Amino acid sequence: MPARLFRFIVSLLLLASGSCHAAATILVFGDSLSAGYGIRQDAAWPSLLTKRLAEKRLDYSVANASISGETTAGGRSRIAEALTKHRPAVVVLALGANDGLRGLPIAAMKENLVATIRAARGTKSAKGVKTTVLLVGMRLPPNYGPYADTFQQAFGEVARSEKVALVPFLLDGIADQPRLFQADTIHPTAEAQPRLLDNVWAGLAPLLK
Repeated sequence: MPARLFRFIVSLLLLASGSCHAAATILVFGDSLSAGYGIRQDAAWPSLLTKRLAEKRLDYSVANASISGETTAGGRSRIAEALTKHRPAVVVLALGANDGLRGLPIAAMKENLVATIRAARGTKSAKGVKTTVLLVGMRLPPNYGPYADTFQQAFGEVARSEKVALVPFLLDGIADQPRLFQADTIHPTAEAQPRLLDNVWAGLAPLLK
């Protein structure tokens, strides 16, 4: 066999081997609470997730497609592009906070979450397995009245109807501690990020293979 042809075949085999061992992707699809608003990106919980996966020797990479100010409608409109780009094994869907803060219709929020979940579950990861979804819930301050209760319940209702895993409240253990928020009283500080990661990890870990 000519040396040039031999080298070409070896190169193809190496490329194929590398693609087979590429890490599966976890796509974080949220708003400013997941985008690391107001803090260093390497301090945000999705970046801390990358470190935890490495520490536990889990073969996953993290793609953070979160956008500050994003609503469920915005997420619904761009999920297809994100899925095509990243081909994730798991989607961490952490949207809805901005819908609630703006008092948007909860029925529409639920519809958008369902559509986003179904889009994700209708695709396959780069490794050829069906994409799994973890829904991350949110709550509103009591001064939002009955709307706050209906808003909170919406995430559980969507999770049950779509049969996906649920993290009940992203800010659990943080929401009642003002010192863990930035001056805007909305966005968690860098100090709070490990707790956010722990909250997400409780729902995410069982989904990882």
